[in-house]
Amino acid sequence: MVAEVLQGLQVQPDRTYVDATVGLGGHAEAILQQSSPTGRLIGLDQDPVNLAKARARLQPFGSRALLFHCNFKQLTEVLERCHLTAVAGILVDLGLSMEQLKVSGRGFSFGGDEPLDMRMNPETQTQTAAELLNTWPEADLSRIFWELGEERWARRIARRVVQARRQRPFQTTAQLVQTVLQAIPVKPSSRRLHPATRVFQALRLAVNQELEHLAEFLPQAIAALVPQGRLVVIAYHSLEDRIVKHTFLQAEKAGQVRRCQKKPLRPTPAEVQRNPSARSAKLRCVVKTAPGTDSAREEVM
Repeated sequence: MVAEVLQGLQVQPDRTYVDATVGLGGHAEAILQQSSPTGRLIGLDQDPVNLAKARARLQPFGSRALLFHCNFKQLTEVLERCHLTAVAGILVDLGLSMEQLKVSGRGFSFGGDEPLDMRMNPETQTQTAAELLNTWPEADLSRIFWELGEERWARRIARRVVQARRQRPFQTTAQLVQTVLQAIPVKPSSRRLHPATRVFQALRLAVNQELEHLAEFLPQAIAALVPQGRLVVIAYHSLEDRIVKHTFLQAEKAGQVRRCQKKPLRPTPAEVQRNPSARSAKLRCVVKTAPGTDSAREEVM
């Protein structure tokens, strides 16, 4: 949704933008191109592999791009290091990159057989998905599968995990997929999603504390905008989108922002055809309210 991101941020030259999840640098590159020749971009990412690839991709933009290896919850700290009090726009794309899914070797995908790691930042995070599966009590596993994965068979899967780990500790994604298939009472072909999808989501969210970090980040991002500055968030599942929606509604009621549209933007059919992983994306945008303006006024993109 590159075009929608650029429209949402209203990218212009001579302004500073933040890509809080720079990933492989695709959105950052588009922002720098659109804001040429004087726009600047600050990029954050906690994945060191992604950040290195983004750094190489953005090298042609020279000092206009400044990248930091950190979690987006550290936004305020980064802006202070850059001697900035506010920026014109902030983007956060909460999806996994294809690099993470296909070649990271960290077990984000159930398509192969990889170590059950799932850490976004192996340099600083200690607990892996395997350690969580092998040590957490059954009740806690059931809770995260239900709360973070919205998995209807959470209790059955948790019970089967505990039984399986007594025989052999979890090490790989294939082990977990097989355990899930053994636990659910329905045939895989009868489910729209792969049976392990929600369990993998729950583990990734738990290992990386993604929802907690998002809740910390959003108020910082709103505070870091100049008047009329814009915050764009792309979420991919209901738990993330619910946090974004409620935060934006509360900020609008408090007179801090106004929403750019009442309902989130969705990718076009053509984009979904090009990139099937974008099918669940929801883009929400808010504008920082300038003093003395009517925060209730809607602005349609």
